[in-house]
Amino acid sequence: MLSLLKKYEQIMIQVVMVMMAIVLALCTIDLGWTILKDISKPPYFILDIEELLELFGLFMLVIIGIELLETIMKTYSTPGQQHHEVVLSVAIIAISRKIIILDMKTVDSMSLIGIAAITIALTIGYAFVRAKRPKQQIK
Repeated sequence: MLSLLKKYEQIMIQVVMVMMAIVLALCTIDLGWTILKDISKPPYFILDIEELLELFGLFMLVIIGIELLETIMKTYSTPGQQHHEVVLSVAIIAISRKIIILDMKTVDSMSLIGIAAITIALTIGYAFVRAKRPKQQIK
């Protein structure tokens, strides 16, 4: 029964990898389309702040997608691999994306405090997980 569940888990991991690759390709196509659309309207090749923030957000989304796909490929397909560190690093990248595209004029101070608390908590958690890992596994 346990071996059947392990085989099922491996099949689901492969299905998720294929779906993630498709989503990543679509997101990259959307990014390219957005760039072409933004630079092809007058004034040509000049972007305003909102367009730049949208593009940076899409770039970060593609980077997060690549990181997630790599996480699935490396971590979940390797038996016995711990997932904690990778999940925390992806979460740090995701919150970094939120910070990069944040419009400081529209965000209240409590939201900024919340984002800071999440960032600090994720970083401390990552440091603890990394410190707990055996020395020979640290690259």
